[in-house]
Amino acid sequence: MLGQVPSGCVQKHHIQIHDKDKTNPYACPAEASSLRGLPPALVVTAGFDPLRDEGETYAARLQEAGVKTECVRYEGVTHGFVLMAAVLDEARKAIADMGAALKAALKK
Repeated sequence: MLGQVPSGCVQKHHIQIHDKDKTNPYACPAEASSLRGLPPALVVTAGFDPLRDEGETYAARLQEAGVKTECVRYEGVTHGFVLMAAVLDEARKAIADMGAALKAALKK
């Protein structure tokens, strides 16, 4: 299933992506020809996520385009780990980090 959608896209089991949308940068931002001018980004990845490398590649592309980007990998967790904040310290830390990044961005 992962090979059916271009790198950097939300996978088909998350949202329905029609063929014409697979290269649409609004549906698949990593497919955009240029990432210049985008707002600052915090890219969160999980150590045991099959999509980890795609997220980190996207973060690198943002940085190369001059976008202020922080990429944080949370080791030892899987895709969707932030939904497990009741039992995972890493999830609580990631949620706090995302909140702090959003708060900082909104202050500007």
